Order: sequence, then C-alpha cells, then structure tokens
Amino acid sequence: MKVFTDIKTWFIFFITGLIVVSPFFVEAHVKWFTNLEPQKSTLEEIMSPLFIGLAIIAASVLAILPQILPIISKWEWSEVIDHKLGSLRPYSMRILKYGTVVALCIQVVTGVIFAPELLITEDWVLWLMWVSIVLFIVPHALATRLSAVIMIGLFGYMTLEYGVFHMLDYGFYIAIFVVLFMERTRFEAFGFPFLYLGTGLSLCWVAVEKWVYPVMALDIITEHHVPTFGFEPSIFIVFTAFIEFIVGYLLVVGILNRALAVLVTLIFFSTTLLFGFTEIIGHFMIHVLLLLFLIEGTSFYNPPVKMHQRKIDQIIFVFLNFIFVLATILLIFYRFA
Repeated sequence: MKVFTDIKTWFIFFITGLIVVSPFFVEAHVKWFTNLEPQKSTLEEIMSPLFIGLAIIAASVLAILPQILPIISKWEWSEVIDHKLGSLRPYSMRILKYGTVVALCIQVVTGVIFAPELLITEDWVLWLMWVSIVLFIVPHALATRLSAVIMIGLFGYMTLEYGVFHMLDYGFYIAIFVVLFMERTRFEAFGFPFLYLGTGLSLCWVAVEKWVYPVMALDIITEHHVPTFGFEPSIFIVFTAFIEFIVGYLLVVGILNRALAVLVTLIFFSTTLLFGFTEIIGHFMIHVLLLLFLIEGTSFYNPPVKMHQRKIDQIIFVFLNFIFVLATILLIFYRFA
C-alpha cells in the first residue's frame, strides 16, 4: 500500500511539474515530416495498373484470411500467446485511460493538441487540457466522463478551426473518449468494437493521403532516408499505403487477430526509429491502441463476414467489400480533402 502511495505521489508531482513548465513549450512550432505544399494527383495517375493490381491481390488475400485464421489460432504457439495476452484484458481500460493521459501530456508540453500540426493558440485550450488530464487521473467514473466530454468538446473546436476532413485523420480520438465515457455503464460492452471501428477508419483515411498526395510522401522518403528495399520510391509509397489501408480495414471488419496485431505493432514501432520525437508526439496514442489490440484480440467482435454461412459466400463478400470500401474512401478523400 505504501508503494502505491509513493507512486501516486510522484505521479502527482510529475503532472504538477508539467503544468508549471508548459507555458515555456506552448509556443514551440512543431512540424510534421515535410514542408511541401500538397499537390493532388489526378485520378488517372492514382488508378495506375500497379494500384489496380495491388487492390485485386489485397482483396484476394483478405478474402481467404478468415478461412486461414481459425486454423492458425489452433496452433500451440498461437494458443499460448492468446492465453497470455488474454489474461491482461482486465487491465485494458486502465491502459487506455493512462495511455491517453501520457499522450495528452506529451502534446500539451510541446504546444500541440491531438497532432503535431494542430498548435495550441489559445490559453483556455491549454488549461482545459490540463483539467482533463487531472480528471482522468482521478479514480472516479464521473471524473472520467467529465474529462471525456471536455476532450470531445476540444476536438469539436479543432474541427471548426481545421475542417472536418482534416480532423478525420485523428478520428480515433473521438472513439477513445467515447469508450472512456461509456466506462462502467450499460453500454461499456460496445466500447472496444467502437474503438476498433474508429481507429480502422482513421488508418484507412490516412493511407489514402499517400495516394492522393504522393509528392509529400516522396519528400519524406528523401529527407529521412527511408529504406525502400530496392523498390522505386513511388512504387514503395503505393505499397506502404496499401499496408496501412489493409490494417485499417482489418480493424473495421474485425478480423485482426493477435498474431496479425503483433506484426502490425512491430511495423508501427519501426517508424519511431526513423522519425524520432515528432513521430512519438503524433502517434504515441496509436501505439497504445495497438497494445490494446494485442491484449483484446477480437473475441468480443462478431465480424460481418459471419453473416454468411458458406465459405465461398464469405470469400466473395470480403473480396467485394474491400474493393467497395477502398473505392468509397478514396473518392471521398479525393473530392473533399
């Protein structure tokens, strides 16, 4: 008990210290990985033979994935991993809450909110963020709900400032705050499925940006010397965007099991080694979510593919559904973003 009290005391000192020094950081201008102006490609350039070919390959692989995963889940090593990670599920909500606290602390001391390019320009935004952080720390459901409401309000304010389609990149924050708001309510069971949906759609949306504005991605590869593994940078960008989009799609349809989540986590973690602190500011919360996906799996999720009984129907459904989702999000992004 004494150890817990000591940790709690140090944590309070840590938060207090950050509040004191935050005015010195709030005016810092934090940039993303490129300063180039966005240059939109034409639909003809985006819908290249490479793009169409990869879309068909991705849809085919995803179509057979639900048939393969049940077999993999019965392997001994997979069952061991599932059991160990599943035993951590009682801690999921705490990881989400305090991971959110750390993410918000990182943002506020660097003068941003939700993402590196969203600068805090008003003092009241800064102090509301600190109020929200403190409320999240208070071990009471009402404090957590009030904090979630504050952060949802701040997200709404930033949406008015930057536009709906810009803030869709960070839509997973809304999912996080909704999940925390529903903690210890009769709707709590819907929390993590909603979190998967919100995070998946955000990843899909961000992935499309690489196809529509490839010049920015090319600049990042050049400036940060990103390894392309022998591929031409323009081709490598298409590949990486598909990987990100597929991960988002897997989250949305509920077939990202723990084995796949381990791979995805390693991929996202590797980006930290390339981009350093800026990446931590922008994607720390994504890393927390990936950890949760490892712990939670999809045991609570009834994937849409289960609506179909026959395997051939499931394969056709996933194939066509992926093509439809890909085309829809791409066209919406191209038209409005």
